[in-house]
Amino acid sequence: MSTELSPEKIEEIQKDFNFFDRDGNGQIDLQEFIELLTVISPKTKASHVEEGFKLIDENDDGYIDFDEFLDWWQECWWEY
Repeated sequence: MSTELSPEKIEEIQKDFNFFDRDGNGQIDLQEFIELLTVISPKTKASHVEEGFKLIDENDDGYIDFDEFLDWWQECWWEY
């Protein structure tokens, strides 16, 4: 992680993560990620969604867990 976040900021990010984790399994799947990007950046091209998902899914298990989400959020969420 590039910067230290306050516990309050991490809690805020966790709430965002939980909002998009529609099934509550602690992971964001591709469909949930598509919904997330639709909210964050409606102009995101569909072709970039799966590519971005794969980049964030560091362990390549087909899901984005909170640690992966937090790393992405800190590093480059604004690029979307």
